[in-house]
Amino acid sequence: MLRRFLFPLVAIVAVLLLTSCGDDAGSAAPAATDETESTTESQTADEADTTDETEEAIRIISLSPSSTEILFAIGAGDRVVAVDEFSYYPPEAPITDLSGYTPNVESILAYEPTLLVWQGGPDDVAASLEAAGVVVLNHFAATTFEDIYAQMAELGALTGNEAEAGEQADAMRSRIAELAASVQVGAEPVTYYHELGTELYSATSTTFIGQVYGLAGMVNIADAADPDGEFYGYPQLSEEFVLAADPDIIFLADTIGYGQTVQTLTERPGWDSLSAVKEGNVVELNDDAASRWGPRVLDFAEAVVAAANKFNG
Repeated sequence: MLRRFLFPLVAIVAVLLLTSCGDDAGSAAPAATDETESTTESQTADEADTTDETEEAIRIISLSPSSTEILFAIGAGDRVVAVDEFSYYPPEAPITDLSGYTPNVESILAYEPTLLVWQGGPDDVAASLEAAGVVVLNHFAATTFEDIYAQMAELGALTGNEAEAGEQADAMRSRIAELAASVQVGAEPVTYYHELGTELYSATSTTFIGQVYGLAGMVNIADAADPDGEFYGYPQLSEEFVLAADPDIIFLADTIGYGQTVQTLTERPGWDSLSAVKEGNVVELNDDAASRWGPRVLDFAEAVVAAANKFNG
């Protein structure tokens, strides 16, 4: 399960193609002849047909669950012809057995895509796809909210959904700002432990997950386990480490993949003595909302802020 997190970050440059045209409203225009009107109408119709054909010709494969969610959120879902095995949200996504971890050129080309979005893949696979005329777009794991907005903008530009992408990004910015402003500050910083799996992998403040907790000004116990980034921000902790840190709040992001709950936590040796367990400060998260950087990150952020405010309230 951890593999979904370990992808390098690259700068995502959003290319927005903005064009505008128009006449000066105050200028008098000569009356159009019938021939001119006919020609203009014909050109307009041809341009519209060309636009429709271009949009219909866009065939997208997404091998990144986060990108899949973004594509549907910005209104480009109708051009997605196939998604990877883990892109099961939203429900209407055309899930297949395509793999984002071991991509197969022949399997991908069978869907006749014009655009492939993934979290990076083998160079030889990318080269083969590009040789076949497929645009290959790398959307690596976001580490900031701006990364999300940039990826939205890029997909919006490539699919002709610039407006929808902009609206989604603006809505997310607004909600994130509201959540940050709603945080109640206590006398002491709130400490937390974010669990990715029963192997006790966690995420430090340098990761996107950590950035979300940063909205609430919380202190991450995992930071001390990876001070130099040796584990790329995803260190594996020990039970002794967690028990000694005694975090104020525990967030379980392994409720789906590992079936973890407050109850299973209390069954671990010594964990029932933790302050978070005894005082009811264990939060069961949706694994996917807490690990993917699409629009549902707002659900994750809301849960984090609510837990922090409950503790400080």
